[in-house]
Parts: sequence; C-alpha cells; structure tokens
Amino acid sequence: MVFTDYKGLTVAELTDLRRLLKKSSLDYGVVKNTLAKIAAKDTSVSAAESVFKGPVGIAIGYDDPVLVVKKVLEFAKTNEKLRVKGALIEGKLCEPSEVKEIAELPSREVLLSMLAGAFQAPTSKMAGALSATVSSFAYALQALEKKKSVSG
Repeated sequence: MVFTDYKGLTVAELTDLRRLLKKSSLDYGVVKNTLAKIAAKDTSVSAAESVFKGPVGIAIGYDDPVLVVKKVLEFAKTNEKLRVKGALIEGKLCEPSEVKEIAELPSREVLLSMLAGAFQAPTSKMAGALSATVSSFAYALQALEKKKSVSG
C-alpha cells in the first residue's frame, strides 16, 4: 500500500494514474480519513494511522509490494503534484525516503529467480565434483586394465 497526497491533481490526471496502475493489476482510490481510521483499527493498517491527514489516496497491490511503489513513483516523476506520504509494506510503515529505496529493489520474480539460482549453484557444483570423481575412477580402472593386459 502506498499513501499519496493527490492535492492539486485534476480528475483527468487521477484517471491517468488509475489507468497506469490498472495495467499492472493495481488499484488506486481516494479515502475519507475518518473512515480509513475506523477501517484500519485492529488491523495491520493501523500502523499507518498517522498518514490519514489531509487528502489521502491509496495505491494497493495484491502480489508484489515493490511493483506498487515503482508504479506510483513512475507517475510522480511525470506529475509533481502527486506526493508520496509513505507506504505500508509487510505491516511496517515506511517514510517517503524509504519508499524511494524500496523502488530500487528488483521485482519479486527477479528476487525469486536469484534465490533459486543461489540454491541451485551448490547442487550443480556438487554434481560436477561427483561426476569428475567417477570419471577419474573410471580412467584409473581403464589404465590399470591396460597395464595388466600389456604386462600379462
């Protein structure tokens, strides 16, 4: 969840933001602060209670929290009126400066593939080492057999 201050944005600009987010299966909505505080009570969103002041829009992602941050910041680069107030990631409220750092992270898919590669590397090295050992043993047996047949 990314919290924004949309003050000064026109309806057309908000529509453009919604369209940009919708392309990535993300949502954006404007919330009434009193209702947001009531809805957030006793949930992980309650950590963001301090953000619900002034005009607040919320960008919501369902799979990859980094993607939401990237898309909102992408729009904010082209439209200075949209300001990021913070983000709620894994139940932790992040400040705007932290949000920019999060946007620099690779996507979830890239991180998962990096993790899979890290897990696979030792297995591949072990398989190569075992294969080399077996091959060396086979060559040694062949050499021993040749030596016996020559001397016998």
